[in-house]
Amino acid sequence: MCKTDENTDLEPRSKVVPEAELAFGEAKDQKKIIKDRATTKVFRVDHKLQALEAQFKELDNTKDNLTQKFEHHSKTLASQAAQDEMWTAVLALKFTSIELNILYSYVIEVLISLHTRVLEKLPDLVRGLPTLASVLRRKVRNKRIRVVWESVLEECGLQEGDITAVCTFFIAHGHKADHYAAKVRQMYIRDITFMITNMVKNQALQDGLLRAVQVIEKGKAERIPEEQKSPLKELISSVKN
Repeated sequence: MCKTDENTDLEPRSKVVPEAELAFGEAKDQKKIIKDRATTKVFRVDHKLQALEAQFKELDNTKDNLTQKFEHHSKTLASQAAQDEMWTAVLALKFTSIELNILYSYVIEVLISLHTRVLEKLPDLVRGLPTLASVLRRKVRNKRIRVVWESVLEECGLQEGDITAVCTFFIAHGHKADHYAAKVRQMYIRDITFMITNMVKNQALQDGLLRAVQVIEKGKAERIPEEQKSPLKELISSVKN
């Protein structure tokens, strides 16, 4: 009886241990499956985030490229509009032949002076730069010529806008004008500054011509900050006085 009782007591215990181990193993496997699924989901989310980040970077680059193209196009249009306005102003000038000759004389002298100064700084390129037009043309691609050109403009107190103005005047009226020497100019007109400020309405053209006169008469143009510029009437009044 005792043996029978002992056997009956041991049989349930032997069954409980494997079942517990099996349950623990199944739970462990289930955790592993859940963990693997979670890892897979995290990997997929991370992959999607990387793909979105790459798309955003591409969109940013596209936006930057479009912005640069738009800004360049806007500058080009603004430059073309300014050139059109200057050409219109140059062709609309109503000077007498004598006044035109006097203005032309200052313009041609300042252009010759600029060309001469460039050649003095680049003696080895004299044959390759026979005219000022050749300097303007080659400075775009030749850094050495461009640096010298910019230094010459700085020495004279001029800027590219001033050169555009005087060159536009020269192209428009140079074929029908004559050069007057300084003494002859003084005989006809005593105050060239007043004539320019009174007759030339386009500001860029007016500034360019005034500075050309200053370079020839004083050796260097005087630049006045925009905020210090007087209205046209005050300027003319000060010139009269």
